[in-house]
Amino acid sequence: MPTPPTPRRIALLGAESTGKTQLARAMGDALRKQGKTVTVVAEVLRDWCDREGRTPRRDEQLAIAQEQARRVMALEAVDVVIADTTPLMTALYSHLLFGDESLYDFALAHQRAYDVTLVGGLDLPWIADGLQRDGPHVREPVDTLLRGALSRSGVTWQVIYGQGPARLENALNAIYSIANNDRMTLGRGQKTLNSTAWHWSCEKCGDPGCEYRLFTGLQGL
Repeated sequence: MPTPPTPRRIALLGAESTGKTQLARAMGDALRKQGKTVTVVAEVLRDWCDREGRTPRRDEQLAIAQEQARRVMALEAVDVVIADTTPLMTALYSHLLFGDESLYDFALAHQRAYDVTLVGGLDLPWIADGLQRDGPHVREPVDTLLRGALSRSGVTWQVIYGQGPARLENALNAIYSIANNDRMTLGRGQKTLNSTAWHWSCEKCGDPGCEYRLFTGLQGL
C-alpha cells in the first residue's frame, strides 16, 4: 500500500497574550472549511499547570517539552497539524526563568519539522490567564529570545499582527504564501484574501516597536 502523505505542520509561537490559542482554533476552522482534515495540538503546559496547581520546576521542563513534541509528531492521518506552541517556548522560558539553556538543541531540532512557523506580534494587550502567565513585563524579553533562537536555527518564520479577523487573515495569507512557494497542498479554495502577507525583512532588528510601526504603515492602519 502507498505511504500516506506527511501532515503539513504549522507552529504558532509567541510571548504571552499574543493570541496563539485563539488563532490556532480559528485557523483550524478556516482550513476545515476548505475540506482539509485538521488537528490542533493544545499547549501541554496549560494542562500541566491546571492538573498540578502550580508552575513547573526547572527539572520538569524537559518532560513538558518532550510531550509537546510527541503529541505533534504522533499525528499522521490528517492533512494539517496546528501546534498551539512548541518545545521552543518551553526552552525560552526555562532559559529566562531558570538560566537553563539546555533545552534549545532539542527544541530547535524539533522546530525544523514544521512547514510553517508563525510568531505572534506584541500588538495585543496582555491578559491574565492562569498560573502560566508571568506578566506583561516578560513579553518583550521572551519575544527577543524567540527571534534570536529562530534566527540562529535557520528556520523560516513570519510575524503576524492584526486585531480580530485581521490577525486570522494575515496568518492565512502567510501560510498560503509559503504553501505556494513550496508547492504545499494548502490551496486558497475560492476565498479571496485582500490584505497582503507581510514578511519581516530586517532579521537583525528585533525591536518590536520599530517593527510594528513598519507593519502598520504597510497595512494603512
